Amino acid sequence: MHMSFTSDLSDPLVAKAIELRQAFHRDAVARDKAGGRPTEQIRLLKQSGLPSAQIPTRYGGKGASWLSILRVVREFARTDGSLAHLFGYHHLPLNVVLFRGSDVQRERLLRASAANNFVWGNSGNAMSKTSSGRRIDHGWLVNGKRPFSSGSHISDYIQISFENADGERLTAAVPANRNGIVIEDDWDGIGQRQTGSGTVSFHDLEIADDELISSPAVPLTPYTSLTSLLQQSVLLNVFVGSAQGALEEGRAYTTTSSRPWIYSGVDKHTDDPWIKRQYGDLYIRTLAATELADKAARSLDDAFNQGPGLTHEDRGAAAIDIATANVYAGEVGLAVSSEIFEVMGARSATTANGFDRFWRNVRTHTLHNPAEYKKRTLGTFLLSGELPIPAMYR
Repeated sequence: MHMSFTSDLSDPLVAKAIELRQAFHRDAVARDKAGGRPTEQIRLLKQSGLPSAQIPTRYGGKGASWLSILRVVREFARTDGSLAHLFGYHHLPLNVVLFRGSDVQRERLLRASAANNFVWGNSGNAMSKTSSGRRIDHGWLVNGKRPFSSGSHISDYIQISFENADGERLTAAVPANRNGIVIEDDWDGIGQRQTGSGTVSFHDLEIADDELISSPAVPLTPYTSLTSLLQQSVLLNVFVGSAQGALEEGRAYTTTSSRPWIYSGVDKHTDDPWIKRQYGDLYIRTLAATELADKAARSLDDAFNQGPGLTHEDRGAAAIDIATANVYAGEVGLAVSSEIFEVMGARSATTANGFDRFWRNVRTHTLHNPAEYKKRTLGTFLLSGELPIPAMYR
């Protein structure tokens, strides 16, 4: 028996994710180098039925728990952070429809998505007010662009956001192939290279009034504000899965290819007490991050399952658990994916091995989500009992 991170094979979604992870692994390094669109992998993902698993059963989905969905994200991240990101983020616009859509929109969009295993993307970055719409008969004409449009390049449906003349942010769900939507394919991040997180531009894009999701006049409730906690949960599981993958691939390399240091006094690299201690330390931290991730996922399920009656207090409790897991997962993901090179040795640091993809993926994602501000939120709660006010990233 050797070090491994056990997966719950009794969960059919996790079992399916392991099958897909093994398929994704075959060319994960090459695709990371190439960037672009993981077209074949998205085809396999849709064929698996996983994109519709979380949709409530009343709309034709499986009603899967967030614990299951986030464990799938984690499985994918053990070899491919981009596909983990795409699958996880797909659930954000999907659940904007669930949280804020009308009964007619939920019935139409969620049922179609469940029946066809649609993959959702977004182009609605809230911090970049770079697209605007003007009123036309029965709708809007949108022009401009939006950055950080994760999943837009492989999506069937896309969440679009733009500002009206009063500066209010409007959101709509439209087919991704509609005339006027141009995927610029300009994402050049050092990590997450196949997420399509670049620019989408809009050229006289027509959006009908009945495609708008809710309105700025409708305030967020604890339940409808869960989207930000979903996002944080996806991120932290990408971090945890990346740590697991880096450690597993590092161990395989160390036991087969690493050479002992000339002053170690041992014939085998794995007999070096330093190497043993370092692996033990990284394993402990990764296991702890995994446990916190599961605890946070269960808290998210508890909040989500309360539905529209979710209270501020219960939403806040989930936010604290998720922030805790997120901070620790980010720190562990960065540490493991970097320190693993120290115990593998100089020959491991080649582009052919591709071990650097884990660090680049975690580093790229953690920058969108500074741990400093989460620690302040946690400290405020511990000192005063004050729960975080629902907002982006918390």
